[in-house]
Amino acid sequence: MWSDRSLARRNAWGLAVSENSRSVAVIGAGTIGLSWATVFAAHGLQVRLTDPRPDVRQVLEESVRQFARTLPGGPRDAEELLGRIEVAPDLEAAVSGVDVVQENGPERIELKRELFARVEEAAPAEALILSSTSGLMPTELSRDMRTPGRLLVGHPFNPPHVLPLVEIVPGERTEQWAVDAAVEFYRGLGKKPVVLHREVPGFVANRLQSAIFKECVHLVLEGVVDVAELDEVVTESIGLRWSTQGPFESMHLGGGPGGLRHLFEHLGPGMSRRWKSLGQPELTPETIETISGQVEERFRDRRYDEMTEARDRAQLAVLAAREAARGEGDG
Repeated sequence: MWSDRSLARRNAWGLAVSENSRSVAVIGAGTIGLSWATVFAAHGLQVRLTDPRPDVRQVLEESVRQFARTLPGGPRDAEELLGRIEVAPDLEAAVSGVDVVQENGPERIELKRELFARVEEAAPAEALILSSTSGLMPTELSRDMRTPGRLLVGHPFNPPHVLPLVEIVPGERTEQWAVDAAVEFYRGLGKKPVVLHREVPGFVANRLQSAIFKECVHLVLEGVVDVAELDEVVTESIGLRWSTQGPFESMHLGGGPGGLRHLFEHLGPGMSRRWKSLGQPELTPETIETISGQVEERFRDRRYDEMTEARDRAQLAVLAAREAARGEGDG
């Protein structure tokens, strides 16, 4: 049962996310935090960013100027976005009076618990507290909080300023109003939130990515392909397929008119044998050297910022083409 205060807070979230009164604190100025700050500013939110790194203002300006060029809907004026982002001197100043807190600190649970204890003391009593953690459980993150009902995971798929997915993961003590508020908040940013039914380490997208990447490493170590050939296999086949249809829908169509059941009946035995033959590579020093060496040689003449901007532009083009195709299909 929601408390009167929780109900009031839930009703307040009926306001449009783009209203100027909305404010958000971003804790952590790494890649994810800076990307989030750009997204929030692009949607009219007032942003306070905090990070103990001495160059925080410099990296903020550099990042926003880069990310502003590859936002969904077209490039934005970086100076306009920077005008909505202030660098707070400390965490307490950043979260004071805000509606939402998006935490992006290092993946160390004790550090995050300490951060959330400070947030809980300094932020408004009904502020929504979200973590970008890529695998830590919200129940564990909120263990020492007095008001754990307002904390949950809002895990983006990198980079947040481009890709739509946000995995929303409630903890055992997360209240329903907070889940509803998080869904509404992210949808207002143009995101595609998916609420997980229960906690699981690594959530969904990263577990899938890990499973596929494990087999990628195995195939390279076995000499079946090199890293460049492996990337080409993916981008010219399942990468294209899965950008428009997920694995289950793809397999269902692969079964013809009989669908997935027909596919299981006829191809299931071979699929089961393949599952048993999948590799189990270990991240030994030798494995790391083999894989990293090939990748570094492949990209030795390209700068990181050039590669990330090219990636973002390509992914935006795929998203735009997908939306256009869906629109034609609806027509």
